[in-house]
Amino acid sequence: MKLLLITLLSVLGSLPLQDAPAKPVNSATVPAPRTEGGILARQTECVRRAKETAQADVVFVGDSITQGWEDVGNAEWNARFARLGALNLGVSGDRTEHVLWRLEQAPLTRLAPKVIVLLIGTNNLGHGTHTAEQTLEGIQRVIAVLREQAPQARLLVHEILPRGERFNAMRGDITQINQALRNAQSAGGYRTLAIGDTWVRADGSIDAANMPDFLHLSPAGYAQWAVALEPVLREVLRSAGK
Repeated sequence: MKLLLITLLSVLGSLPLQDAPAKPVNSATVPAPRTEGGILARQTECVRRAKETAQADVVFVGDSITQGWEDVGNAEWNARFARLGALNLGVSGDRTEHVLWRLEQAPLTRLAPKVIVLLIGTNNLGHGTHTAEQTLEGIQRVIAVLREQAPQARLLVHEILPRGERFNAMRGDITQINQALRNAQSAGGYRTLAIGDTWVRADGSIDAANMPDFLHLSPAGYAQWAVALEPVLREVLRSAGK
């Protein structure tokens, strides 16, 4: 019996070790272009802006909520941010992987921004493409690329805005992502902005006057955002010597 046990142990010890299964690639961290015909013109325009604009002190990067400064929020943009030399690089429907692709095609390095304002991630969740953990990893990858491309810039990262009229599972995912972003800001070299909290009422609902579809902002929503963001931008620009 002892000899048999020794033989078995010898055989088992000679068997090749099985490699641990590889961790699946998180597509939220892999640069990918938009392919839908309706959005290609905007994607191309934002790449062009990043390549051809001579210089921009403030660069906004994000999805439709950022792009909306040129539409629903245009009056506030012109009154508050255009004078700061701000450049809008928001593309409707973008997820983290699409922002990574645009940054790959047109790095922000040459723009020498003093401040970068980032808001991204809601479409990763809303399109059902990624989990909360994957979305967080995608946002963190965008942050890392921005830090690499513009290390001199102050990076302001908006926490993902709440969505849905009332409590829902996605709000829980958003809260967890925002908590992680907030807790990592010091080590990550950025500052988080929890402006979205102001649109949640005491009963947990969102007022349609600020978010008509409980995702995108109305003129009143952009006005409220602008009032909260402008002092932060001016403070950061002053500290950066602007």
